[in-house]
Amino acid sequence: MENDPADTWDNMEKYLQGFMDELEQKPKAILIVSGHWEEDIIKVQSNPAPSMLFDYSGFPPHTYELKFPAPGSPELAERVSDLLNENNIANTKEEKRGFDHGVFIPLLVAMPNADIPVVQLSMRTDMDPAAHIAIGKALEPLRDEGILILGSGMTYHNLRIMLSRMRSPDGTQDVVAEANAFDTWLSDAVSDPDPDQRNKKLIAWEDAPHARNAHPREEHLLPLHVVAGAAGNDIGKSTLSDVVLGAPQSAFKFG
Repeated sequence: MENDPADTWDNMEKYLQGFMDELEQKPKAILIVSGHWEEDIIKVQSNPAPSMLFDYSGFPPHTYELKFPAPGSPELAERVSDLLNENNIANTKEEKRGFDHGVFIPLLVAMPNADIPVVQLSMRTDMDPAAHIAIGKALEPLRDEGILILGSGMTYHNLRIMLSRMRSPDGTQDVVAEANAFDTWLSDAVSDPDPDQRNKKLIAWEDAPHARNAHPREEHLLPLHVVAGAAGNDIGKSTLSDVVLGAPQSAFKFG
């Protein structure tokens, strides 16, 4: 879309365009957790050919014509469900759900050929951070099976503040002080050399400076918890440091 300023998303676009090239090998499939799917118990997308789920409104007409024809993978969905069951994590498979925009927007930029199977995993509606770390831990074996585990969210997601910056011609490039404090804390927590301490910090994320300013509701943060839980002993590192509408946005990689 056209943005004001025009370069609002340029850094993130460049990051996503180079994302797959930075991987050591091409994944056999992708398991992705988006901030736009919540269920009372975990659901695993098992649709072999997911459609587009345009879960937004008020955008230009062309944004409702986007296509991301990546195949699903019922086989991966079954493997994910088995791992969750082995760890006593309640789950069901969802055969009809399509890709929401937390999946198809970033992946359209990162892999426009849509040539890797993609399976989406829901979050839990209760937003329990420890539970989402545990979900990630249960799924860690997938990494040795060639599966890329992605978390799609935002490290700062206070839309009231971000939209006010978007509507104001002044100050949109100035970082919100509270947002910067939380981003610094989050980067330090993710890069803690002790994985147990990292996970403890992420579980207690509400104790971070200005945590609820950054995330009035945590659905865009907890995909990170799933990925961190799956990281094992790998230490997180920052791979993107951006500012969008006055808010820092970071990306992290494990392994």
